[in-house]
Amino acid sequence: MSEWKTICKVEDIPMLGARRVRRAQGHEVAVFRNAENKVFALLDRCPHKGGPLSQGIVYGDTVACPLHNWQIGLTDGCAQAPDVGCAQRFAVRIQDGEVALNAEELSTLALD
Repeated sequence: MSEWKTICKVEDIPMLGARRVRRAQGHEVAVFRNAENKVFALLDRCPHKGGPLSQGIVYGDTVACPLHNWQIGLTDGCAQAPDVGCAQRFAVRIQDGEVALNAEELSTLALD
């Protein structure tokens, strides 16, 4: 059974924006909220040049990297063609309006 780490409330994430989550190791995780109140979590690094996805523009289920406008899918972390590459995706759970991330993923995935 997975352990979940509560990060914030859904409303604490700006609509069409993101909130960054610090980790003990590795890059931060960006937690996004779209216009439909869906919440997604990706490593806060574009697969292209490492741009901060948390500073990108969210539309639909996509975020545009602020550096070079790569379009990254929030559901899978993958760049839209013709670009290639993926940002690490993290599992998200919403319960009683609170956003939680998988604690094991936070401590093991995408570490430097």
